[in-house]
Amino acid sequence: MADDKKTGEKQPGRIAQIRQSYQAIKSIDPKIGWFMLLAAVATFVVIAGIGFVLGGFWRWYMILVALPAAALAAVVVMNRRGNTAMYNALDGQPGASGAALMGMGKRGWFTSQEPVAVDAMRGTKVTDMTGAAMVFRALGRPGIILIGEGPAGRVQKLLKAEEKKVSRVAPGVPIHLWVAGEGEDMVSVRKLGSKMTRMRPVLTKDEVSVVNKRLKSLPSVRSAIPAGVDPTKVRMSRSSLRGK
Repeated sequence: MADDKKTGEKQPGRIAQIRQSYQAIKSIDPKIGWFMLLAAVATFVVIAGIGFVLGGFWRWYMILVALPAAALAAVVVMNRRGNTAMYNALDGQPGASGAALMGMGKRGWFTSQEPVAVDAMRGTKVTDMTGAAMVFRALGRPGIILIGEGPAGRVQKLLKAEEKKVSRVAPGVPIHLWVAGEGEDMVSVRKLGSKMTRMRPVLTKDEVSVVNKRLKSLPSVRSAIPAGVDPTKVRMSRSSLRGK
């Protein structure tokens, strides 16, 4: 906030944000406007109709209520169809899991769009991850979730390797291994967020913060291990997480 005041930059207003979201969704769902209009008109007619049935004061009162309710209905439809359109666009695309985790940061999760581990086929370009096995990581109060996507055999090996690496810096912290996909024993990309929010909390917020710092000490896909430092040798106990 302070930076915005210093630079004189203003954050877009609520209406501007909705307009931007609408334009973005319309680019992948051209019919979104019609569905929003239908939802708004239907909501207005139902609420205003109740007012006309009651008559008198209620007629005008319900019309006033119907206007914001119609606008809200249109926004709800936009969000729902936007999510559906986004997941349809992500379906089968490399890195879909990372994109699906974007919104989880506002729900108390530490996530990244970039994979924490990649097993690409030999000769594959860095910018072409088609056919690559990847692992994405999410950290929250339920523990650490490692989400793999790609060829079944390679993704399982990559998940196990990443699990071993993570368990060394965060012993005692629950680690969940998921494979993104539509098959048996897989988690659909469109259901990742809802499944994560339904998980039972195990760690406190302070513990999550400490674990996040430990995980950041691990080398990323793009970085090398610092000379003379082996972050996998760091040990952690639940008592140290609480600062005792």
